[in-house]
Amino acid sequence: MTFAFIRAATASAALALVSLGSATAAVNLPALNIDKTQTTISGLSAGGFMAVQMHVAYSATFAKGAGIFAAGPYNCAEGSIINATGRCMTSTSASGIPTSTLVNTTNTWASQGLIDPVANLQNSRVYLFSGTLDTVVKPGAVDALRNYYGSFVPAANIVYKKDLAAEHAMITDDYGSGCTVKGAPFINDCNFDLAGAMLQHLYGPLNPRNNAALPAGNFIEFNQTQFITNHGMGTTGWAYVPQACQAGSSTACRLHVVLHGCKQNLTDVQQQYVRNTGYNRWADTNNIVMLYPQTGVGATNSCFDWWGYDSANYAKKSGPQMAAIKAMVDRVSSGSGTLPPDPVALPAPTGVSTSGATASSMAIGWNAVAGAASYNVYRNANKVNALPVNATSYTDTGLAASTTYSWTVRAADANGAEGATSAPVSATTQAASGGGTAVCTTASNYAHTLAGRAYAAGGYAYALGSNQNMGLWNVFVTRTLKQTAPNHYVIGTCP
Repeated sequence: MTFAFIRAATASAALALVSLGSATAAVNLPALNIDKTQTTISGLSAGGFMAVQMHVAYSATFAKGAGIFAAGPYNCAEGSIINATGRCMTSTSASGIPTSTLVNTTNTWASQGLIDPVANLQNSRVYLFSGTLDTVVKPGAVDALRNYYGSFVPAANIVYKKDLAAEHAMITDDYGSGCTVKGAPFINDCNFDLAGAMLQHLYGPLNPRNNAALPAGNFIEFNQTQFITNHGMGTTGWAYVPQACQAGSSTACRLHVVLHGCKQNLTDVQQQYVRNTGYNRWADTNNIVMLYPQTGVGATNSCFDWWGYDSANYAKKSGPQMAAIKAMVDRVSSGSGTLPPDPVALPAPTGVSTSGATASSMAIGWNAVAGAASYNVYRNANKVNALPVNATSYTDTGLAASTTYSWTVRAADANGAEGATSAPVSATTQAASGGGTAVCTTASNYAHTLAGRAYAAGGYAYALGSNQNMGLWNVFVTRTLKQTAPNHYVIGTCP
């Protein structure tokens, strides 16, 4: 979960993870009716350090409180990976971390306007957790965090649970590995509902959780590129929106932000952290929207930036990841509780044409549609672009030589709603050159990525070169890949 431990974690540990959910296209994050005084945040390990950063730097937003599991004080690393993997993780007592220095830095930055005023923290509620068997972020780091918060938050508002014999993991009462296990997916069944205990401390008494299957439609995969590109963040994140909180509802709901640990994003554990850590069952019966920002392939060990691998301003409001998560909170909290006007259906794109044919690709072009935010391209009625197309052209790759295909295009508005379908256009790829024999390989999606025939992104596998979506990235989905050129593979079979 944290940096030093994850360096030793084996990739094979994540192979047997069962992927959940459907492969629906990401949408823009909806604007919901949120009571902004009831916004809270929590996180585990690297996500815990990040949650502390968000809580302190944006204390006006997260004044209600925070839950921190297996993490140390604000700005603990002070921009040093040595500090991050040393004192911030290995301290056996609070004295191993210079808490008074970190408190002074906090006060200085607040006075300079680099973070929100610390006075916002005086009514916060804080829930801390450290497993007695944690060998990754040792309890001394959380002890130091307890002392740090003591400088800003009344002692009566702080709960610190440190009596559970648990290893380094997100703790549940019914899902995950054994309580003493240290390994993927870093979710351990310890017969304790950590998410529920934390939420009840932050919000007070809650309705009983929903132990039945949750509605699939309440899970939303949203486009994170609205808020940030690169900087270690993924292209998509997830949210759980109870039916009473969905767009247009007059119910003012609460918002809780959940930050995963290292090696726990969509690529690493698929949707297990989103769906199986216990948060959503409480959200469903208590009108709490759950927001799950995600790191991406550019993040060191899939960690959120809590020591400065992406930016020297990582702990300040100006930190790229910090500002992006804050923008997500602002977006989802910007609804008014009134139904938006009915969308205006976009017309079909005109002038759809093909050009630049090769043995394995074809360029598709079309005229712009007024009001369109993006476009989607369909080949033989199947969508071929993984992300929205913002231009008026797209090169479709991974095609078979000497084969005729048909393409159509649909415009989409800012919410991802598609308009009418264009008239189809057909074209034939060029004949293959060279006369070599194609090579086909049938294997699991995971095995394809290990062999370099594919790559993983956002929990899915994509064929190298053609970028065709092969389905969920795990050992259970099997595909046949055909090599059509050096470092270029398509889904298909050999004659």
